[in-house]
Amino acid sequence: MGRGPVGLVVQLEVGAAHNTPSVLLVAQPYSYRIAPYVSAATQLGLNVIIASQSENSLVSEVKQGINVDLSNLNQAVATLRTELKEKTIVAVIGCDDSTVELAASVAACLNLPHNPPLAAKLSNRKDLARSRLQEAGCRVPEFALINLSQPLSAQLSEVVFPCVVKPLHLSASQGVIRVDSLEQLTPVCERIKEIIKDSSDLFLRTHVLVERYLPGVEIAFEGYLLQGALTVLAIFDKPDPLEGPFFEETIYVTPTGLTDQQQRQVFTSVQEACRAYGLITGPVHAELRVNQEGAWILEIAARTIGGECSQVFSLGGGIELEQMVINLAMGRDFKVPVLETARGVMMIPIPKKGLLRRVEGVGAARQVLGIEKVDIIIREGNYVVPLPEGNSYLGYLFAQADTPQAVVAALQKAFSHLRVVTAPAFSLVAE
Repeated sequence: MGRGPVGLVVQLEVGAAHNTPSVLLVAQPYSYRIAPYVSAATQLGLNVIIASQSENSLVSEVKQGINVDLSNLNQAVATLRTELKEKTIVAVIGCDDSTVELAASVAACLNLPHNPPLAAKLSNRKDLARSRLQEAGCRVPEFALINLSQPLSAQLSEVVFPCVVKPLHLSASQGVIRVDSLEQLTPVCERIKEIIKDSSDLFLRTHVLVERYLPGVEIAFEGYLLQGALTVLAIFDKPDPLEGPFFEETIYVTPTGLTDQQQRQVFTSVQEACRAYGLITGPVHAELRVNQEGAWILEIAARTIGGECSQVFSLGGGIELEQMVINLAMGRDFKVPVLETARGVMMIPIPKKGLLRRVEGVGAARQVLGIEKVDIIIREGNYVVPLPEGNSYLGYLFAQADTPQAVVAALQKAFSHLRVVTAPAFSLVAE
């Protein structure tokens, strides 16, 4: 899922009393997850303090949040420990991959339920995660770490094709490219090098992961850990083939069509991976490939499903994921309602780069039987970039029906009504 733009962040604190129970929400600027968590906390009778960063923070003037440097873990922890001394914090939550390690570190300082910070870090570093899973004997594809600042020829001799090249830390399939031959590999590495050139860490700017391409169907696992015990919420099928060269996700639908045996394989693989990481509490989102050899781990993340896809759970009075996460962060047990209908979400892809003029056909899409919501999240006038350079979607289609097949049909029909209109963007350079 995509990230928001960097800039001024509006930071919120609901409630002003020093001893009012509060949730500390560690979030990137403009994170789409902020609003759902604020709403969920309010429904649970809790205040929210948001820790984030901005070059032009309003914190010092209006005291509506805590400004931290998210790129400096130790400094951020020290800042938050000082700022929270007079606060009653009952839960600490990291909104996304880049903030879960800081959230875990702060929760440890406050003696609140948390994952070990190293376990949280593993969920945001593909190279470290692969090594840990391999050491633990988990089913992962063969992989190698490539240093882009060194000659590639000597590093590529052992690569088996087809393979997949990916950045170490980016999400939403940004920079993930399939390569079918040695001749393709060098230009692909150069392309990804351009994508990661602005990464904050030198190692992340100069290294990529190369791993064996896995055939099979791709699925997403959504669940949670409470005191080390894993519970599954849903397994999502991805009916559109994800064979490359890029891996833009579109439709997620549940319940899954996997056999009972395959579902057990998925659960066991996720459970083993969580143990290998050291994860013990909170949400778990996993991506896997399933084939005749079994269920292969592609990703384990200590967060909920990405983007605004979590809304698919709340259709028809289902599961409020954000409330679930807050309860987990407080160490509370809770009853999760069973999803009684088939439901799905489609991430609306960006067809080509340029200035977004408009998205036509939204009204017709909303009228399709089974469609619950059409949500266009990128506004007109914004510059949009498709994968693999881009990392966001135009929006989301949500559907609910009696069967997964009906859900997929509704999403596809609604999408067929949409027409994305973009205009070229020109750069004016002064002479």
